[in-house]
Amino acid sequence: MSGVGNPYHNAQAESFIKTLKVEEVCIAGYETFADVATRLPIFIEQVYNSRRLHSALDYRPPKEFETLFAQRAA
Repeated sequence: MSGVGNPYHNAQAESFIKTLKVEEVCIAGYETFADVATRLPIFIEQVYNSRRLHSALDYRPPKEFETLFAQRAA
């Protein structure tokens, strides 16, 4: 972690939080903490890790990238 106000050392975390806010939190309309606790894991597993394209993975979803990587390693 970097110093206060200096996000350069934790760019991946900053990028994830930005994506989470833009693609889920701002549009979901959470009303209680229970809403957050229920919906965030669903977003992370079913959208962010499964379907969302990641530029660092050649614009593939992580699960597809892992499958391709496993096939090439075998």
